[in-house]
Amino acid sequence: MINNKKRLTGIDYGKTLIDTADVSKEKHTGYYRCPDGTDIKSFEFFNNGRGFAQFWERISWAMKRYNLENVVIGIESTGPYGEPLLHYLRRKPVRLVQGNPVHTKRLKELHGNSPNKTDKKDPMAIADIISLGHALTVVIPEGSAAELRRLTQARERCVQRRTALYNQLQQLVYLIFPEFLQIMKNVKTKSSHYLLKHLLTPKDIVTYGLEPLTLLLRKKSYGKLGIERATELYTAAKESVGIDHGQEGLAFEIQNILQLIEASNSFVADVEQKMSCHLEQVPYSRFILSIKGISTVTVGGLIGEVGDFNQFGTISEITKLAGLDLFEVSSGKHKGNRRISKRGRPLLRKLLFNAAMNMVSRHGSMRQTYLGYLQRGMKKMKALVAIARKLLRIIFALVRNQCDYIDSYQETEMMLKVA
Repeated sequence: MINNKKRLTGIDYGKTLIDTADVSKEKHTGYYRCPDGTDIKSFEFFNNGRGFAQFWERISWAMKRYNLENVVIGIESTGPYGEPLLHYLRRKPVRLVQGNPVHTKRLKELHGNSPNKTDKKDPMAIADIISLGHALTVVIPEGSAAELRRLTQARERCVQRRTALYNQLQQLVYLIFPEFLQIMKNVKTKSSHYLLKHLLTPKDIVTYGLEPLTLLLRKKSYGKLGIERATELYTAAKESVGIDHGQEGLAFEIQNILQLIEASNSFVADVEQKMSCHLEQVPYSRFILSIKGISTVTVGGLIGEVGDFNQFGTISEITKLAGLDLFEVSSGKHKGNRRISKRGRPLLRKLLFNAAMNMVSRHGSMRQTYLGYLQRGMKKMKALVAIARKLLRIIFALVRNQCDYIDSYQETEMMLKVA
């Protein structure tokens, strides 16, 4: 589900039924309000096909009863439990919107001047947000964009699990052979994986011998490691202070973790391949890929998180979606610092930030811009965020104008009045 931060336009509120739903795992709470203020007591319906049908029957009855022409249905943008309802309603003649949970929390305190939170109170607050014109249009990704979103999320979850596995692996290896981590430096390399899989304990390395170990390291590292590293490892194994008791149980768990890591690597590779295939089905993806330093995985993730760049009319909408819009808290003589809101999609923001880091690397196309920010006194993190915002504006311009990125262009010409 995507909120593209568009204000509601083209709605005749005098002939529109405002209907809302507070989403939960098993039961949703529905509510509707007519233009003259007539409303209904909040009601519950199940999160299944029969419940959705009952919800729609109530909406249809209210439309006929009060002679209304349009209906706007709003939900709060929280979690995955509302997505089945959204996909059900997208096939109906309605306009779907959503409210920011922060807005709902603040506005519902006006009801009874109380911070009390109930499932019956929340949909009324969402209806108030819609009436005030502050609801956000829902854009549901379709086709390849929808597949890219799911694949991006699946990849992100797998990467997080793999990171946790590597942390566990280091902890267990430290118990058996603490010197291994000091010498091999990184347990993620193929050489380290092979050694942990076949020569895990110090005793295994000493038994294997220095000369065979040298040949093995040279082969597995493609010549990067040789006699010096092998000698360090062999000497450390002879003098290791790793624990003696319980090694078999630790080794058994380490082997399992290594298998899980290999399975994760295989899954990530398969996901990235599928992402590349779906990316080919998105016509404007090639314009984004023309930016040096942005990979297919990043572009696939950006399109998946956004849904469709063509659905956005201005750059401010998509900047808010990413949570990269700026705000400040100032009062009287106090002038607050400008910060990003972080109220958008966190994965989209993460993808843009990682892309920005690549763009400011030694040979990155935005290296000089980044250095200019630093010379002006910006802190590194703030400068990277500025690059991420600039990169998003460039991507928006490329998609809008259907053109490739050219490094030699001046940025003001490149963006074509996007700001």
